Amino acid sequence: MNLEKEINEDALKMAWANLQERIRKIKQGGGKSRLKKLAEQGKLSARERINKLVDNPDDVYEVGILAAEKMYEEYGGCPSAGVVVVIGHISKKRCVIVANDSTVKAGAWFPMTAKKNLRAQEIAMENKIPIIYLVDSAGIFLPLQDQIFADKDDFGRIFRNNAKMSSMGIVQIAAIMGSCVAGGAYLPIMSDEAIIVEKTGSIFLAGSYLVKAAIGEEVDNEFLGGADTHSGISGVTDYKVKNDEAALDKIRSLIEKMGSRPLAGLKRSEIKSPKLDTKSLYGLLPKNRTQPYDTYSLLNHIVDEGSMDEYKKEYGQTLITSYAKIEGWSVGIIVNQRKVVKSKTGEMQFGGVIYGDAADKATRFIANCNQRNIPLVFLQDVTGFMVGSNAEHGGIIKDGAKMVNAVANSIVPKFTIIIGNSFGAGNYAMCGKAYDPRFMLAWPTAKLAVMGGSQAANVLLQIQKVTAKKSGTSLNAKKEKELKESIQSNYDEKTEILYAASQLWVDAVIKPEETRSWISMGIDIANQAPSEEKFNMGLLQV
Repeated sequence: MNLEKEINEDALKMAWANLQERIRKIKQGGGKSRLKKLAEQGKLSARERINKLVDNPDDVYEVGILAAEKMYEEYGGCPSAGVVVVIGHISKKRCVIVANDSTVKAGAWFPMTAKKNLRAQEIAMENKIPIIYLVDSAGIFLPLQDQIFADKDDFGRIFRNNAKMSSMGIVQIAAIMGSCVAGGAYLPIMSDEAIIVEKTGSIFLAGSYLVKAAIGEEVDNEFLGGADTHSGISGVTDYKVKNDEAALDKIRSLIEKMGSRPLAGLKRSEIKSPKLDTKSLYGLLPKNRTQPYDTYSLLNHIVDEGSMDEYKKEYGQTLITSYAKIEGWSVGIIVNQRKVVKSKTGEMQFGGVIYGDAADKATRFIANCNQRNIPLVFLQDVTGFMVGSNAEHGGIIKDGAKMVNAVANSIVPKFTIIIGNSFGAGNYAMCGKAYDPRFMLAWPTAKLAVMGGSQAANVLLQIQKVTAKKSGTSLNAKKEKELKESIQSNYDEKTEILYAASQLWVDAVIKPEETRSWISMGIDIANQAPSEEKFNMGLLQV
């Protein structure tokens, strides 16, 4: 290995190691003392419940583990937004599992908790797979009630989704394994079936203290809303079980008896390994994210060997469009070429920039994949669309608009991985979060912003200088330097992938060698959801 590759590899591995150190802490939830207290109550932790529920704990895909990171610090933080969301096999069926972490503020709902739960429901709805709720929550975190209660995508949307999923025939099973209070009581009871654990499980609209305050009645929580009450008197719950393990066994038994439904017809054939070892990806990406590299080498680490049929190879070369296979699944890949290339007219084109001809090619390729029921995979390392008079005269806005239109109206499953930069309108055209990829993933060194930190700092500095001039003052060289450094530092922090993951702009930050398995899992669950939609670009036809 040459020196440059060693430097690149060390940078990516260090980024991943730093991330893993943070994740190890997150997995402790509210801390060791609270986990110990939970065990003394005879309860399993959220992660223990999931591990005992799934067929294989090593074959789960966690969504949003970094959600709410560095947020709510004035309240002591909210690791992983106080809820664990995974996709795993239960009785050989892929399911979404949502488990409240009661060691984090008694499982109370913060604004990001609601956002993460809605994302879990979205995954189940898009892919028509069962969703399991392991409920153990004190309800809305009251100091932040104004940020979680009333808006369209707040707490109430979860119950709306419960109702919608029921009408869609998507199975929802809830296990009440701890407290379940107030509005949160609707989630398990709006599920198709509800299991309650004796002594530790309880469910009521108002606890004993509030009942005393509201109507003067003296009653204990167990009689008010415990397992015996809701199984034998109210009929609210469907199954009463002795402990957490029995609740998980009951879920497995119910899922095992489910029938199957027609598939979406996505194509899978024999799995072949990539031409190049996926672990050698670490030395490929330059530490300096402005440096070019040959994207074809990257593809040889990701796609099944010998499976590529590149579409319009000689045209629009700043985007590579190719039919291929990933773990046997047929896919259409759209990836930014990061090396400098020569256009059909002999013009040198910058790598990572989308030119008009590349956008035109991608639009046609997306239409082809929709015609043939082939899922789309977007690998982002993009700085945006080309600018300048030549680009504008050539109609870059219209070419870009067509590509964005094709992405927006695409009906086949889409998957997006940010491998490097994801800047500006390039993020949109390459199927950013706003364009509904089934999963939005990122590598540890990815960056996400409207533009790079250096460019943003220069733009904002110019604005500051103009403002100062209008007020009759000026910035000296030292002040300019300090201001630029301050702007860039603040901007860079918010372009780091950790910030994006904390906001749930990406579902997971993954190791490069996990790219294939995440895409394969995503297509597998997407195959459970046949669609009758037709691809139509409206006025902006190809």
